[in-house]
Amino acid sequence: MSFFQEHRTVTFLIGILIVIIPFLVYYVREAMRNHPKGLIAAALSNMGERFGYYIMNAVLALFLVSKFGLSDAHAGAIYSVFYCGIYVLSLVGGIIADRTQNYNKTIQAGLITMALGYVALAIPLFSKQGGFIVDAGAGWWAILIFTCVALFCIAFGNGLFKGNLQAIVGKMYDEFEAEAAKKGPEALKEAREKRDSGFQIFYVFINIGGVIAPFVAPLLREWWLKVHHLVYNADMPALCHQILQGGDGGTKFTETLDKVMLPGYQFVDNFTFASNYIDVFNSGIHFSFIASVIAMAVSLTIFLSTKKKFPQPLKKEKKATVVEYTVEEKHAMAKEIKQRMAALFAVLGIAVFFWFSFHQNGQSLSFFARDFVNSDAVAPEIWQSLNPFFVIILTPIVMIIFASLVKKGKEISTPRKIAIGMGIAACAYLFLMALSAVCNYPSAETFRGMDQAAMGAAGLAKSGWWVLLVTYFFLTVAELFISPLGLSFVSKVAPRHMVGLCQGLWLGATAVGNIFLWIGPVMYNAWPIKYCWLVFAVVCLISMGVMLGMVKWLERVTQ
Repeated sequence: MSFFQEHRTVTFLIGILIVIIPFLVYYVREAMRNHPKGLIAAALSNMGERFGYYIMNAVLALFLVSKFGLSDAHAGAIYSVFYCGIYVLSLVGGIIADRTQNYNKTIQAGLITMALGYVALAIPLFSKQGGFIVDAGAGWWAILIFTCVALFCIAFGNGLFKGNLQAIVGKMYDEFEAEAAKKGPEALKEAREKRDSGFQIFYVFINIGGVIAPFVAPLLREWWLKVHHLVYNADMPALCHQILQGGDGGTKFTETLDKVMLPGYQFVDNFTFASNYIDVFNSGIHFSFIASVIAMAVSLTIFLSTKKKFPQPLKKEKKATVVEYTVEEKHAMAKEIKQRMAALFAVLGIAVFFWFSFHQNGQSLSFFARDFVNSDAVAPEIWQSLNPFFVIILTPIVMIIFASLVKKGKEISTPRKIAIGMGIAACAYLFLMALSAVCNYPSAETFRGMDQAAMGAAGLAKSGWWVLLVTYFFLTVAELFISPLGLSFVSKVAPRHMVGLCQGLWLGATAVGNIFLWIGPVMYNAWPIKYCWLVFAVVCLISMGVMLGMVKWLERVTQ
């Protein structure tokens, strides 16, 4: 067997890196030639933080299931609260930065707080009384609470960091446009057209970290299992927890046991094996969080060394001159602010449903990759790298299409792009629904309970990796029409004294969508999964229709 056959995960990573390197060169050249000088510095700082974050995010739901023996629904609930917390606390972070007018220190505090959370997650704590989870006593609950506290630190740190760095990028383009206005209307028009593409470049750098991060935990886990003469199997953690809770695992446990033991492993009995496999399996994931700590340190270093390139709101406020306004001018300004905020909240309402559907990549789509897709060659967490991979290679295509439409006088407005994105997201779930119907897939809970004989009798089989390729392609194109352009829309419509708050509101809308993520795993395990995908498709299609109905009004407000 060749090196590439034996190390499929490494081969997959090398292939992805070879493909994306030319695109990265293109983005750096584009950013350095035609955009504010601070864009690359902000993007690199964000990239480091996102790399650390996506290491954790790629494995979180599956990690909670494999370590604590939680059901998909319970792990999904913790994931939903955590993911909601990230974006709710971004609103808090935006308020703090706006009131103190010190974005830099708020961002620094966020990076340090996140690093502390990752340090806590990196500690491999396990309950050893009567097996890993069978006693379900104070030790087990203490470890779960400790894990949740670590997740809160990450969420709070992210809230201080994420929205405020985006607000700084928005301020960069405010200054960029102000400088261009001094050169005349044509220069101003050209500068304004750069804002959308600037946020798309910024968004791409987020995804450079995201494309590599999902490989870290599986590679470390694979290495640590081999050190202990074991190999990875997606089904084994759940089967081990059945043993630890007093069951026998059935025929499926016996079938899987022969696949995971390498020569040199000393088998004693099922119970001892189950406890040992759970500990080794999850210790490898714990070690991956050390990489997250390093990523936070790199991100902080980049930010501290380049922060002089960023706008300094505090200094500007000190230089500002007090201006007196008439009553009529105050009423006019208040009316404009109300219109802008109404437009913002209208788009936020659509964003809620997009993120509810899109962020199933860490929930029901991750469980789908574990249960219904053949993962012998590549671990299910790694398929999450497809989304950032597609972001990197598809962004220039999307940018070229948008630019060519502008040149032809057929520019698509940001609100209309968001509506189109919702329709494309629906296509991803319509595809999964059709596939699940053709394959006659039952609920995930029913499918997981089947051994090879039962699956053969029912005419069922796991799908190939291409299914995830198609799904993430559609979801990524939808994301490119919504997420970076949503950030751009917020920066356009936000009143200038509320920019941090409004970026926080965008992230707050994401939080509302995320708090309902747990519904995905519940439907996924309770119904034939085609109905689960149907629900998400309908949500996206309705959102598209509502957005199209508001397009003309939103276009007037943002002119």
